[in-house]
Amino acid sequence: MAASAIPIASPGKQRDQLCINTIRTLAMDAVQQANSGHPGTPMGMAPVIYSLWQQFLRFDPEDPIWPNRDRFVLSFGHASMLLYSMLHLCGVKAVDSDYERLGEPCVKLEDIKKFRQLESKCPGHPEYRWTSGVETTTGPLGQGVATSVAWRLPNVGWHTTSIAEALKSSITTCMPCAATVA
Repeated sequence: MAASAIPIASPGKQRDQLCINTIRTLAMDAVQQANSGHPGTPMGMAPVIYSLWQQFLRFDPEDPIWPNRDRFVLSFGHASMLLYSMLHLCGVKAVDSDYERLGEPCVKLEDIKKFRQLESKCPGHPEYRWTSGVETTTGPLGQGVATSVAWRLPNVGWHTTSIAEALKSSITTCMPCAATVA
């Protein structure tokens, strides 16, 4: 029997595509609801973010303050719905200001519906300690990249032999904007 020329989608690939499309839809709907923001970058970067969070980052949604977690830094606030979507879809739990686990999701669908609104847990630019799962406030262009580098530097020194060895221990991933790397 000859092999089919039409590729057959596996259930895993269908699930992955559904997840990616869900990230895109959350971003589109939130920006539309807010009547403010930029849906293009979250829609275009959804496959990258999904792959990164699904295949590479080590984190425990039940314990968002786990010390050895990999950190994700979004250094372009206009794509903040990427981060909020992932926090929501992964079920990352909230912590209070004393870092006590609350056992409830850090970003609920109701929070996404209030994207870019006053007092929202999903402001236009992610704020540290305002929303659990946001590792740092990145504010001005380039700040996220600088923070990511600074987080890695303590792992280089007397207790490691190289930058490569330090990078093996945990990952700090930064998604810079075009202006950040220019």
